[in-house]
Amino acid sequence: MSAVASGTRTGGGFVRRHVTPLGLMLALTFATGVVDAVGYLRLDQVFAGNMTGNVVILGMALTGVTGLPVLGPVMALVFFLAGAAVAGRVLRTAAPGWSRRCTGLLGGVGLVLAATALCLALTGVGAPAVRASMASSLALAMGVQAATARHLAVKDVTTVVVTSTLTGLAADSRLGAARGQGALRRGAVVALITIGAVTGAALCQLNEGLAVVAAALVVLAVTGLGHASARSAEHMAAATTGSASSS
Repeated sequence: MSAVASGTRTGGGFVRRHVTPLGLMLALTFATGVVDAVGYLRLDQVFAGNMTGNVVILGMALTGVTGLPVLGPVMALVFFLAGAAVAGRVLRTAAPGWSRRCTGLLGGVGLVLAATALCLALTGVGAPAVRASMASSLALAMGVQAATARHLAVKDVTTVVVTSTLTGLAADSRLGAARGQGALRRGAVVALITIGAVTGAALCQLNEGLAVVAAALVVLAVTGLGHASARSAEHMAAATTGSASSS
């Protein structure tokens, strides 16, 4: 699976240039950084994509430490798992690579993010119940995204967490095993989620809904590119098969 980036005409035929599946997953990683910044800064320090953070917060809250959020992280964890389960069910019999099911799932993620942005614009984040509901909506979307990315299986890119990516980056570095494998890819993952968090935090200074809109647009753009590329690949394969049969 690859995504259409641009095209040039050569020798009377149209030749497409592509970006890799990695490019699409990096874009989703950026979107996660934006969403997690909104959750942490505006929705009671709840992570919508990074469930490790929520589990740690809940663990500390069990000791009776005051001031730690409980409702938001619990709901985010439940809805993230629900989203991942739904996506896993949808993709259970899907062939490897990008399919119409991936398009539908990621398109749904973009729409859920857009709807959440609209709700944030209309209701704000004043009431605790509202903040927990908005965090749950974002977590649901991130659960679906994470499970879809898992199906697409781009190495080192889960789109929602970077702990394993950082582990691989350090372990395979010159100071570690000196394998030098995937350093650029892993570095890009860390950079993109960081840039996403910076972008989300900056947009939150204006309006948290605007930040979620930005994430929604990125996800919808990835969805469109992935779908177009998959269809293009199918048409090219069919044309190649037809030419081989006729010859």
